[in-house]
Amino acid sequence: MKTLFDVQQLLKHFGIYIYIGKRLYDIEMMKIELQRLFDNGLIEKNDYLNAELILRREHRLELEKEGRKNES
Repeated sequence: MKTLFDVQQLLKHFGIYIYIGKRLYDIEMMKIELQRLFDNGLIEKNDYLNAELILRREHRLELEKEGRKNES
């Protein structure tokens, strides 16, 4: 698992489709759903941690992108 798309595919495997319309909110909702899957023992710790790191990176990049937009 290396990209946000891979995390989406993991969630899709459990029937979880997320589209709120704003990428930042989508990532935040994915983090919530990922946590729920892990808490209920449906995914391995290694998969959870890897997906969490990907989501954190994407979240940070999205915040940086929004920050650059607001500066313009």
